[in-house]
Amino acid sequence: MSLFSTPSPKDCSEQGLRSFHLGKKKKKKLLYGLVSLLTTILSFLFLVWFILHPSKPEFYLKDASVFQLSLGGAATTPRFLNSTIITTIVSKNPNARVGIYYDQMRTYAAYKGQQITGDVVLPPFFQGHQEVNVLSAALQGAGLPVAPSFGYEVERDQKTAGKMSLRLRMDGRLRWKVGMWVSGPYRVDVNCVAVIPFRSAADSDSGPMGLVQASQCSTNI
Repeated sequence: MSLFSTPSPKDCSEQGLRSFHLGKKKKKKLLYGLVSLLTTILSFLFLVWFILHPSKPEFYLKDASVFQLSLGGAATTPRFLNSTIITTIVSKNPNARVGIYYDQMRTYAAYKGQQITGDVVLPPFFQGHQEVNVLSAALQGAGLPVAPSFGYEVERDQKTAGKMSLRLRMDGRLRWKVGMWVSGPYRVDVNCVAVIPFRSAADSDSGPMGLVQASQCSTNI
């Protein structure tokens, strides 16, 4: 009797069929595993997006006082402006689960598209959940060059409207904080409008020109 046996065609066919089914099952398990992993990742990303999709911080102009706004130089040459403006802006974090780090924040004043004070850099600070902070700055300009038409624009506003509209700007970087996680930096731009009435001739020596009504500022991130 021979010690060796040769598998019949039927045995080879059954073995190949079993291998095919085993391979198919492995592929199905692998596919199901990949689908489950992808679903888990997408669910996690959606949860992170839902949690980390914070509302923009809110800014309100509480006060602005013009102590000095004087021109030097001839009317036909670049004028030089001396200015002193004291501002108070209220910042609020409306988020209940997200904190905010503010970095490299600077503020300045502008009139008719021209910057009329130097930059003031605010110290970095952290704003907790739904926290409110008061930001005050003394904005000053000494010999700032402005257009020759600057004096005319101010005089026209004084005669026609009796008030001037200043732009108080802030820009810098912020970072969101959720738990121990801190995001990368985002640029933030804040634009506040301060409507300042001119004093009458009788009140010319009665102190600074001040803001009449507080107003909300626009915020872009």
